Amino acid sequence: MTEFGREYGEGLYALCAEENLTEPVLSELETLKGLFRDNPDFVRLLSNMSISKEERVQIADNALNGQVHHYVLNFLKLLVERGAVYEFDSCVSAYREAYQQAHRISEAEVTTARPLTPEQRQALIKKLRKMTGREIELKECTNPGVLGGVLLQLDGRRYDNTIRHRLEDIRQAIQSD
Repeated sequence: MTEFGREYGEGLYALCAEENLTEPVLSELETLKGLFRDNPDFVRLLSNMSISKEERVQIADNALNGQVHHYVLNFLKLLVERGAVYEFDSCVSAYREAYQQAHRISEAEVTTARPLTPEQRQALIKKLRKMTGREIELKECTNPGVLGGVLLQLDGRRYDNTIRHRLEDIRQAIQSD
């Protein structure tokens, strides 16, 4: 995340917090982020300096007016005016971080060899809640290469309890003797 993204994302969050709009605006920002990912030509158009700033702002306004909250639209138009549309993802990340901090939410990413069952998922979330004292947003990934066990990323820390990791530990212990 860039310093620009942090400053602008947190600024938007502060504004939305005053109006109790943090959750719907986060949802709209995430939707817009997906739209931009799926339509890179639109982002290039909004960033194209051969088109006047006023025209690019008008393009954004025409495309999104009435589709998103006016704070989101005005925020995007501000990025267009500053020539910083490419910072949108960074701004959304900063906004999401501020939201999660304020709502005591931690993101966790779990990688397993096979998808978790609903029971396993709920048990893991419950354990992580107890461990962190926070709500958990769990993202699941599967990778047959982990062989078994769980690889977890939580709050910038990595917890590796996979069979592959344990076998590597055993191999290193044997080689060091």
